[in-house]
Amino acid sequence: MSVDYHRLSEKAFTALATGGGGPSTMSVLSDASYSKLLLLMHGVLRRSTGHADAAEFAFGYDLLTRVQDTAPVEAETVLRHPAVRAWARHAVKALTVGAPDPDLGRLPILAVAAAIRAGVAGTVEVHAPGGDLVLPTLGRALLRSDRAVVEVTAHGARIHCLAGAAGFTAEDAAVDSVTLPADLHHDAPGWRAMRRLSATCEGVRLDLTIDDVDPYRLPAATNLAGSLTDRQVQEWQALLVPAWELLVRHHEVTACDVRSALRVVTPLRPPSHGQASATGRDTFGAIGMSAPVDPQSFAETLAHEVQHTKLTGLLDVVQLSEPDDGSRYYAPWRDDPRPASGLLQGVYAYLGVTAFWRRERANGATGHADTEFARWRASSLLGCETLLASGRLTTAGNEFVSRVRATLLSWADDPVPAEAMASAARENAQHRAEWRQRNGEIFIPVA
Repeated sequence: MSVDYHRLSEKAFTALATGGGGPSTMSVLSDASYSKLLLLMHGVLRRSTGHADAAEFAFGYDLLTRVQDTAPVEAETVLRHPAVRAWARHAVKALTVGAPDPDLGRLPILAVAAAIRAGVAGTVEVHAPGGDLVLPTLGRALLRSDRAVVEVTAHGARIHCLAGAAGFTAEDAAVDSVTLPADLHHDAPGWRAMRRLSATCEGVRLDLTIDDVDPYRLPAATNLAGSLTDRQVQEWQALLVPAWELLVRHHEVTACDVRSALRVVTPLRPPSHGQASATGRDTFGAIGMSAPVDPQSFAETLAHEVQHTKLTGLLDVVQLSEPDDGSRYYAPWRDDPRPASGLLQGVYAYLGVTAFWRRERANGATGHADTEFARWRASSLLGCETLLASGRLTTAGNEFVSRVRATLLSWADDPVPAEAMASAARENAQHRAEWRQRNGEIFIPVA
């Protein structure tokens, strides 16, 4: 048997290294992520042999295969939902180390979600841990038992608690039976939907699904917010429209990458000040962020996190850093020392942030935009120099970071008002001094 590999052209690699990408490159990265999911699922199938829930997983595997034969597009839509790969990674790890709950009952639920989307008729019994039945891409049924029967017809779906299953009364909204609404992205009794955000500017449309229900939506995050209210969704929507207009009209490259790469947003709890945002290693296409406060900061967060998304996708195809040997480095945007791989993530993200403020300045923004541009230009360059001197990059990684550095250097002569330069320098110096007090001299790179 021959094995094919996902490959990036030199042109696509260069485009990514200079901060861009484009739809064709995003498609390659998305397909690589999907292939990795399929390999993970195959790994779960092999490792689950002998497990108490192996039969349930095998049933789900067979059921999903049959749904794929009937409705391949809907099945792939569910499988490409970012949280699905995070679940598959969890299952492989749990089975490998003998953890008690690899959550193998999740696979039949994926098949059910695809069947509901496609209207493929059937009746399936599924496990609903704690009364939560989360259907990826759709939403969450709140049930009074931990086992349920899902009945799907061409006209809709209904979920019934299974008689004799363990009871569950932790949520007042829990019910014995749920009839899914015609529009699955709207709430109904016992049903909390994944709502949608959308915006269109000059014929360019952005669609995002709010995933605030899936337990695997951003596994490493410790600041997940609860389900958004309808009013909160409306507030997000009201700010997305002008944020998207800003990106489309003044940040064309970023808008193109956001539209091509991002599909899901997961709400995070707001920090004491500023904006919280995150991207998961195993949730390609999803970002986390706290509630946006204004269109510009919303647009900047999208510009920041799409960089992380692109880099995590690239890392599925190309190894850029050597395995962690314990070395840690100063990152001008973090309070803690970072391994080379983590510093690389920050450098690439702040390349996007620097480019964002550069474009804002070109379109007339001053003051804050000047300071942000100057600060992150200097900080990102320092991060590049640290990485290139670390010895922790692969050959491809050295080439990638060198191209990032060259892009930043090409902006070195952009004039910045003296006051903004001084403010940026003060902020960088203060961050570095506080970091040194917290972490010691050993981690400070030689400037």
